Amino acid sequence: MEIEYSPKFVRQFKKLPKEAKESAVKCEKLFRVNPFDPKLETHKLHGTMKEYWAFSISYNYRIGFTFVEGDLVRFHAIGSHNIYK
Repeated sequence: MEIEYSPKFVRQFKKLPKEAKESAVKCEKLFRVNPFDPKLETHKLHGTMKEYWAFSISYNYRIGFTFVEGDLVRFHAIGSHNIYK
């Protein structure tokens, strides 16, 4: 699986606490093997964000993404529920 990182995602990732960054890296490895691994709690978003998906990297943090085509995924945002705004 190939993952593209949006500039917004990169900025947000840099601002995360160390523990959240470490968790994100571990979860990304799981995601690359199976985006729907139960540990990730991957779910489709609704409303104005209905084309987006998200998965949890911890209780407080999640990654918002889209399936682009084939094996290409784009990570758009990382953070608390504020990423949905």
